[in-house]
Amino acid sequence: MRARAATFIASAADPRGFPPADLPEVAIAGRSNVGKSSLINSLVGAPVARTSSTPGRTRLINWFRIENAKAAALHLVDLPGYGYAKVPVDLRASWRPLIESYLTGRPVLRGVVVLFDARRGAEDEERDLIAWLLAAGVAVIPVLTKVDKLAKNKRKPVAAALRRDLALPRDPLLVSALSGEGVDDLWRSIFNLAIRRDGAPDQTPA
Repeated sequence: MRARAATFIASAADPRGFPPADLPEVAIAGRSNVGKSSLINSLVGAPVARTSSTPGRTRLINWFRIENAKAAALHLVDLPGYGYAKVPVDLRASWRPLIESYLTGRPVLRGVVVLFDARRGAEDEERDLIAWLLAAGVAVIPVLTKVDKLAKNKRKPVAAALRRDLALPRDPLLVSALSGEGVDDLWRSIFNLAIRRDGAPDQTPA
């Protein structure tokens, strides 16, 4: 089960550039070295998000329209990476008002996929973001990326530890953009959050 079509819609450096709020949206957030662009490309089955060996290349909010033959359309929203980006500190700081304006002022936002590197767990930026989202009542889909780097017998304990550590509402999904493990489960969770909360019929995308 994968999204069948992904179309780039818009990039925005400030709220004036946000596209019309005409579809339910699910945003994806993560540290600049967590493999966010690779995961988005694996999720939609096409190279729509630019990948780079230099962390922090996503400096705008990017919208992608996702369609499936058996499901209603939605927008997948790629938020700028944070953390160890190899860009000036003042530039990284300038992204925060942009991200916060999106998270607080976007009426069609249904939730945020928050990515964690399975080898590192939560760091300060993730802790701050999760606490802020939960306090604001924003739905969260926690995801551990790069699980192919962990032995199989360590994956579930790592997921359980992260849930306890951050008081998450659910166990994080285990996902690898490289192997494809968990990608379909993530797409299903995104669909459920975006579409079923939007009042669409109960249907499962293929």
